[in-house]
Amino acid sequence: MSLPDDSLRPEGVERLQARVEATIRDHWKAFLFEGILLLVIGLAAILLPLLASITFTILLGSLFLVAGGAGILFSIWARQAPGFWWSLLSAVLALVAGVVLIAMPLQGTLTLTFIVGVYFLAEGVASIMYAFQHRGRMSESWGWMLAAGIADILVAFIIISGWPGTVWAIGLLIGINLVFGGTSLIAMALAARKST
Repeated sequence: MSLPDDSLRPEGVERLQARVEATIRDHWKAFLFEGILLLVIGLAAILLPLLASITFTILLGSLFLVAGGAGILFSIWARQAPGFWWSLLSAVLALVAGVVLIAMPLQGTLTLTFIVGVYFLAEGVASIMYAFQHRGRMSESWGWMLAAGIADILVAFIIISGWPGTVWAIGLLIGINLVFGGTSLIAMALAARKST
């Protein structure tokens, strides 16, 4: 059986990987700059998590606004297509959500924070159940999955029990993510520089 795409064969994957590594080596300064920028923004979000949470809410509102506006235009343009009313309703809801998030960012941040807390709770329960289900098959790693599930539940408890005072949680989580992403880009860029 032959694979339809040469890039999926082991030789194709190796060629693709070599091109990616060459691109990183050739442009390591850009990757370093991006990593430093993400690290600085991430540290700022950690230091000012409430501001980062509200900024994220406004950005999310802007995305909903653009998506809703584009959806309305597309729905009107394709009004003869099946599902026109559902498409239009979906676009209007996105537009309204965007307006609400931009007009009332603090209330939007409160809602998003609560949703994040519920997500961590559900994720924690699912991780714990998954760990117990795979306890016999993955003897080395099931304990780590169990610990991750318990950590998710603890984070959920902190967010939900302190809500609405935990509106900073989204900004803190974004900041931590940006710090890790920036650090990994910096490490990748410095490793690429050494190999040139």
